[in-house]
Amino acid sequence: MTKTKTIVLFLLLATPTAAQELRQEVETYINAHQKTILSELWHAVSIPSVAADKDNARRKARFLLELFSKRGFDVELLETDGNPLVWAEKKAPATTRTVLLYAHYDGQPVDPSRWEQDDPFQPVLRDGKLGENDRVFDFDAQTRFEDDWRIYARSVSDDTAPIMAILAAIDALGFAGVEPSVNIRVILDGEEERGSPSLVPAIERYRDRLEADLMLILDGPLHASGKPTVMYGARGNLGMELTVYGPKFPLHSGHYGNWAPNPAVRLAKLLASMKDDDGRVVIAGFYDGIELDAATRDVLNSVPDDHDELMRLFGFSKPDQVGSTLQEAIQYPSLNVRGLKSAWVGAEARTIVPDTAIAAIDVRLVKETPADVMYEKVARHIREQGYHVVDSDPDDATRATYDRIVGISRRGSGTNAFRTELDNPEAQRIVDSLTEMWNAEPLRIRTMGGTVPISPFIGALGFPALAVPTVNFDNNQHSPNENLRLGHFFDSVVTMAAIMTVR
Repeated sequence: MTKTKTIVLFLLLATPTAAQELRQEVETYINAHQKTILSELWHAVSIPSVAADKDNARRKARFLLELFSKRGFDVELLETDGNPLVWAEKKAPATTRTVLLYAHYDGQPVDPSRWEQDDPFQPVLRDGKLGENDRVFDFDAQTRFEDDWRIYARSVSDDTAPIMAILAAIDALGFAGVEPSVNIRVILDGEEERGSPSLVPAIERYRDRLEADLMLILDGPLHASGKPTVMYGARGNLGMELTVYGPKFPLHSGHYGNWAPNPAVRLAKLLASMKDDDGRVVIAGFYDGIELDAATRDVLNSVPDDHDELMRLFGFSKPDQVGSTLQEAIQYPSLNVRGLKSAWVGAEARTIVPDTAIAAIDVRLVKETPADVMYEKVARHIREQGYHVVDSDPDDATRATYDRIVGISRRGSGTNAFRTELDNPEAQRIVDSLTEMWNAEPLRIRTMGGTVPISPFIGALGFPALAVPTVNFDNNQHSPNENLRLGHFFDSVVTMAAIMTVR
């Protein structure tokens, strides 16, 4: 940071600003209307939201549409081949700049047997984190809500809470007598947890409703520190499955062990050939094109990850050496073995030579490493290890011809990464507005580790995008007992107000 910028920032943070005064007004509104704000959230998550449940998905979409309409938004259900998109727009006076807010109203499928409540779509209010504070409150009987209390329900944090924060922020600005400074467009996806298959095809049909200067993705958790967070990109994902073939059927290991080739051993060696002992991928060209300059490293190093605490929490003593820090590691593509299967284990284990061994793999992508290119690099490496590659189970002729046979099954086309440059002026306006509102610079994360399946959407529309997460880090996203810490939710309303009054 230059000396001049440091002085300007010091003066900004040392003197109360109009934004900080607005924050006080917004917080006053939140404190006075907690029950009303939370009641709408409570109702929204009570509507089952799994994308495959089309009737309830449409019911939730209509409920949200009505809430935006009540706030003076122009609204429409945009029909697709799948669940409808919820579109809303509120125009600001005397501006041509538009911010598009993206979130999704569907949630992950549920296994109720793994939840600490009878129905994941009937929210439960607890006085803290499950297992630490287990008191359950009657929501209707409460008049005040503490920051550490949590609502447990599917989709409450991923992604219903950010949607409700938009609505509460509009109400709070109205209470403060402040108009948004930008045109606000909202697009709510009903199939994000299925990879958003209907989102990109809808672009040509509804392009005029989606154009903007900047898109903000209201998905995912804040940094573990709880500080306001801006993420400039997200990694992509390429899934594939490897099947190494042995004999046509399992063989007795006493009669045929030492003679019939074991596919589990061969798969283990094949996987081991892809990484060195420090966890770096050794597939040729896997990290090509990735360069981190000094300015980028400064941003990465500014993120206050507590590596020792994370390792203690996760239960390991030494990280892989792809980067010197967690943030640096995420700037590179990764190759992850997410599942292995061969024959049986435990009480069902049998003395056999298995017929197959299977590895499920995900390759997390960065902007410099598109899915098609990375797939070819992995497939080429496998061939270089002496394997004949097939796309279906080998026939007898193939088995008789080739010693080493592997099937490679690609899981979909893959989702490419997206990333907005750190010096993008539209992004900087958001950072500045959050800095003024919170009296502190938000954490700037160059790339988040997870994948948001809308990079084709961003690319097709041609505008920059940021992720502005708002929910608590420990929200059990995609897992049983998904939850939302109320203090984080109340703060998210302030963050939405900052976004809406960006200069």
